[in-house]
Order: sequence, then structure tokens, then C-alpha cells
Amino acid sequence: MISRRTILGSIGSMALGGSFGGCAAAAQALDGSDDFVSRYDVDRSITNFDAAYYGAMTRGVMAAYRANGDWVNRNNALFLRSALPGPTRDERLQRSVEAVAGLIGAEVGEVALCGGGTEALYGLIVNYRPLEPGDAIIMADIDYDEMQHAMAYLEASRGATLVRIVIPEPSTAANILAAYEKALSDTPRARLLLLTHISNRNGLILPVREIAAMAKARGVDVILDSAQAVGQIPVDVDALGVDFMGFSLHKWVAAPLGTGGIYIRQGRQQDIAPWLGNHIHPDTDIRARMPTGTVDFAARLTIPDAIAEYREIGPDRKLQRLLAHRNRWVEGAREIRGVEIVQPEEPGRYAAIGAFRLPGQKSWEDAQRVQRVFIDKHRILVVAKRGLASGPVVRVTPALFNTAEELDRLVTAIHAERGMFG
Repeated sequence: MISRRTILGSIGSMALGGSFGGCAAAAQALDGSDDFVSRYDVDRSITNFDAAYYGAMTRGVMAAYRANGDWVNRNNALFLRSALPGPTRDERLQRSVEAVAGLIGAEVGEVALCGGGTEALYGLIVNYRPLEPGDAIIMADIDYDEMQHAMAYLEASRGATLVRIVIPEPSTAANILAAYEKALSDTPRARLLLLTHISNRNGLILPVREIAAMAKARGVDVILDSAQAVGQIPVDVDALGVDFMGFSLHKWVAAPLGTGGIYIRQGRQQDIAPWLGNHIHPDTDIRARMPTGTVDFAARLTIPDAIAEYREIGPDRKLQRLLAHRNRWVEGAREIRGVEIVQPEEPGRYAAIGAFRLPGQKSWEDAQRVQRVFIDKHRILVVAKRGLASGPVVRVTPALFNTAEELDRLVTAIHAERGMFG
């Protein structure tokens, strides 16, 4: 059994709350890029800067997924009903659970597989038991849309008071901590706080450990959305001090689509009700907190292969590559008059995800127009995002498979469209 304190290769050497390396280290990460690029078989007719949506599988993981799909199809119900000699269906899946638990520093019984971060977080938020009518729940503008919907559902269905806060810009650690300190101090009946580890809107990395400690001191539970964090930066549930977390594996771990995990710390499972009264598994089993319908078992069987390649690449090396990509386009775009980089600059507050606004870009319609023009005219995929209090942005999320030439093409396109709005 993999324990919470298993050392996960080089990931343990990286500070969870601090800088992820200097510019020199990041610049060096672009060296040997063929080693990264050759791992992928992706369509390059459009340059893809949307890794925050789906981190494509490598050739090796894709081959494992195909092989697992063939095996599941060949054995069909014999596998599903555990009629084959040898390990049962659940025993085969346990290898994936152990790999995921090791990835985040959890005990095996604290983790269950699911369809992704959104599914896991819905299960945690809407089934959070300790909430009483009149209790307050807190969320921020950087939180993911669907998780905001889940928090609003608690307000509508459970009589909670929903408190919305705005993360200040510039988003320094001091400013962020002050915003959460004020929200918690001003909300004496606060019971639940939704935290987003890395915002899908602008890539802001919250100082989770400090905020979680601040909340715990006031008796407030934290549900952590780590959908964009697991596989992009080091994630260790003990170091973070959180009891509840949902995350994806098909983004930065690059497992097959529709894979993710839910984490509930030992001793806290009864604070999350079973999914819609699910009694397929006992109430003491974390799997009762997730849907139990028929899933893509081949995808789940492939999770250990994806985690093994993630470790083989090296978490530190991977992150430095992503930071080098981010720095290359951000530094180029910053030189273009009027372009706004909507991303924190404090070390440790960002990784791969970033965002920009063109001069004069203000509305959601403007951001959507930028996305369309970049695809149609420049054959580059960037993504319009709304939700930040400061206004809509255009998100850029490089992947490991992107090249320096593609990043330079992005900067050229931003320069070409700087006058789009007059």
C-alpha cells in the first residue's frame, strides 16, 4: 500500500508555496524540446494553446489506452462481472487508485476514481453534510463556473448564505490573504469555503496552505478545486492541509479523457453524504461518494501508465518547460503597446496558464471575437474566458508539445491584432 508520505521522485524537492524556479532555469527548459514534442501525435494544422481543457495523451499512454480498450472489449462482461481467473475488476482498478493516491500524497482509502474534477467537486459540494440553514458559504470570482453553480445550489436548496468575494489585482500573496482574511472575519457564520488551487481563467495559484489554515482556525471547511493543479505543480494533501479535494487526471497528468479523482481525508467521509443515496458501496467506502454507473474502464486502467510517464518526464522538468513556454509568449506580448497581461507576476503565483486583453478589449463579445479571429485568420486556438471581476480575458495555455516557433507565432498574431478594437 502506498502511504501518504511516499516520496514521489523529484516532486518532493519543490516548495509547495514558493517560486517554481528562475527565468534562467525556465529558459533552459526549452532545450531538448524534441524530446517533448516527439512524445505526442497531435494535429498541428491549428496551433493549440488550450492544454487547460485537455492535456493530450502521449504516444505511449495512447498505446496503453488502445491496448486496454482492446482487452476490455475482448473480455467484455467477463471482466465487468469479475468472471475471469485472477484479479477481479475492482482489484485491477485498485492499481489505478494506488497510483493516484501516491501522486497526491494520500492514503489509498482516501481516494476514489471518477469522471473528472467537475464530477468530484459536485459530489463534495452538494453533498456536504455539516451545513445548516443560515450558515454562510464563500466563493471567489476566480472559481470555476460549474463549482460556482454548485455553491449557488447550496444557497437555493439548503438555505445557506452565499458570500462572493473578488480576488484583488495585482494578485500578490499578501493581497490574496488579506481578501480571504477579511471575508472570513466579516462572515462569522461561515461554514464552507471553496478554493480554486489554480484558476482556469488567468492561471492564478492561490496560497492554499495559508488560506486553509486561516479557515480551519475559524472552524471553516475548505473544498479544494485542484483540477488545474494536479500534474501541473506539486500537490500534497498533507502539506496543503485540506480535507476535501477534487481533481482531473486528463488535464496535466495527461491520462485519458474522463478520468479524475476525489479525495476525502480519513475521518471526514461521513461529512460527505453518498451520491444520491448510493448504497452500491458501504457508507464507509469513499466510492459511495461518486456515481457508480458503467464507465470507460479502459481509461481508468490506463491511469498508472499516465502517472508513470509523468514521473519519467519528471515533475520539475515538466514544470520548467511549461514556465519557459509561459515566459516566452508573455515577455513578447508585454512589449506590444496596450496589451494587458492578466496574470500575477509574483513568483509562485503562476505556472503555465496565462491570459491577455488586446487594447480596447472590454466585453465578453470582444473576447469571443478575439478567439474567432485567432482561429480563422492565424490558425491559433486561444480561449475567451469570463468571470473575473476585472472583465473577460483571452486565455493562453501552452502544452508540453508546443514549440518555440508556435509561441512566437502567437506573439506575432497578438501584435497583428493589437488594433482590432480601434
